[in-house]
Amino acid sequence: MNLISRTWRSSLGRKYVMALTGVALVMFVLGHLAGNLQVLGTPDLINGYAHFLKSKPALLWGARLGLLACVGLHIAAAVSLHLENKAARPQAYARTAANGATTASRTMLVSGLIILAFVVYHLAHFTALLPGINGVGDFSKLTTVWHGEQVADVYAMMILGFQVWWVVLFYLVAVGLLFMHLGHGVSAMFQSLGFRNHLWWPRLTWLARVASIAIFAGYALIPLSIYLRMVGADYAARARQQLAREMAAPAAPLAALPQPRQ
Repeated sequence: MNLISRTWRSSLGRKYVMALTGVALVMFVLGHLAGNLQVLGTPDLINGYAHFLKSKPALLWGARLGLLACVGLHIAAAVSLHLENKAARPQAYARTAANGATTASRTMLVSGLIILAFVVYHLAHFTALLPGINGVGDFSKLTTVWHGEQVADVYAMMILGFQVWWVVLFYLVAVGLLFMHLGHGVSAMFQSLGFRNHLWWPRLTWLARVASIAIFAGYALIPLSIYLRMVGADYAARARQQLAREMAAPAAPLAALPQPRQ
């Protein structure tokens, strides 16, 4: 406990906390992207993936709680360092833009908080399935048959969810901010871990930029391809009709959506 307390009281220790939790969050971002990209395939692909996760509650909740702890520590360290720096310089510089500072580096705290707000919305949208925030209806009523078992139709939820223009816009703004945040954050993470030198720093900075661009492209591809009706348009039309019927007659069981021919 004394070690933890000393680490947190030290600004260098909090930078290490930010860096290490940043590593965990980047790994989650990559894993989440890999899972979500399955929506570009057949419905069975992502429905099977979602069913697998839900069938392992210990694994799922362990990951969620670990992620929540990382987010909390990351934000707490960032805010405390920001307040500490501000207290050390109570009078602002005459020029607000520091030499060599980028827009991403100057807005890390703000972009991080906006991303957090989006994550809360995203969880309410596709995890808690709150009907009032998706612009479509009650996603909890969407089910399908996967290998003889009735499961949640995550494919239909994503297809319907990303056919709403303001959802797509919010999503793109959030992943754009994530792109900016990661572009600076990943390189800052390596710096905090002691990798800044004349040999490694240019390469790590380049790696951070390439990784952030790739992550942005992957996440943006999902809502755009769905909104432009390049993915799942016919499936969405059937799902929308069934959802409307189910909402009109909630007591009637929702039949499984027919799978498209391969």
